[in-house]
Amino acid sequence: MAKQAQGDIQEMDFKISQSVVYPAHGVGTITAIEKQTVAGMSLEVYVVSFDQDKMILRVPTNRAEASGMRALAGSKLVDDALKTLGGKARIKRTMWSRRAQEYEAKINSGDLISIAEVVRDLHRGEDQPEQSYSERQLYESALDRMARELAAVENTDHETAMERLAKSLAKKKAA
Repeated sequence: MAKQAQGDIQEMDFKISQSVVYPAHGVGTITAIEKQTVAGMSLEVYVVSFDQDKMILRVPTNRAEASGMRALAGSKLVDDALKTLGGKARIKRTMWSRRAQEYEAKINSGDLISIAEVVRDLHRGEDQPEQSYSERQLYESALDRMARELAAVENTDHETAMERLAKSLAKKKAA
């Protein structure tokens, strides 16, 4: 109990109109900080809007860090993630269903490096065989999540971020 009280003291201070990353949904913008009464208790919540999904999420301010909500990645972390894309794919020799679960967990972790690993591992060049439907779904989900954060960090649009990711993936082929 004392540990949770201590965690509440260290709560993150996000501001209105700040872009944040929520692990299961990607990049969103804090539109408001509201007081709400739930089950007779007063709660302060961040109202996070995800434009790409047309969704609004309310996260209690004292649980934001525990839920995995974080500020956008810094430029060093983005550079590290882009370097990860250029690395050699590490595909385990396990059943696809198990790998798919691991990839899904990495995407939903919200960690940019983990998402970059999924993109790197599932990326197929022109000379490689077609992906299965589920592989393509996971790849596109990870690529989109990464592009949205890259676009928010670099203050560009989604297409520019996708082009930058494509260039990083092309370097992988050349290497």
